[in-house]
Amino acid sequence: MNVAGFAGFSGSGKTTLVEQLIPLLRQRGQRVSVVKHAHHRFDIDHPGKDSYRHRQAGAFEVVVASSHRLALIREFEQPAQLTVHQLLAELDERVDWVLVEGLKESDVPKIEVWRAPTDLHPARRTLYGEDPFVVAVATDDARQLPLPTRLPVLDLNHPAAIADWMLAHRARFAYDRSAIALENF
Repeated sequence: MNVAGFAGFSGSGKTTLVEQLIPLLRQRGQRVSVVKHAHHRFDIDHPGKDSYRHRQAGAFEVVVASSHRLALIREFEQPAQLTVHQLLAELDERVDWVLVEGLKESDVPKIEVWRAPTDLHPARRTLYGEDPFVVAVATDDARQLPLPTRLPVLDLNHPAAIADWMLAHRARFAYDRSAIALENF
């Protein structure tokens, strides 16, 4: 399994890039999963549904499955901040790629998504100047990067080239589950 993080500030285009990369990697024969950071009280379940009713009754976990998909909903008794490694442990390891969106503090190889400042997107600091896990920068304007870098600079407007770069450098994203001691949660 290869793990590639996509980090950057809100509005930089992380979701759009990940959304574009998924079918591009699939077209190249790759199985892709996604780990996405969400806000505190997100919900994928809705009032009135059986699974929602089970959670409201106090179930710790509810698994909903059909012949086409499976969803696991786990309630935490106390707020918990899971590590990227704990989240990756929940996934089927038979995938070729896991794209991690958000989780910019994680210790997995990341592509920083950075946009040049505009009226809609103010200037933001970069992560690559401070974060040793950033292995490349995807940007819409390399000339405006605020810090010089020796990292590969990828064109955010050409996701197919980013997918090709990822595949060509897959060894950089190889994930070894056995090297990480996972805590119980």
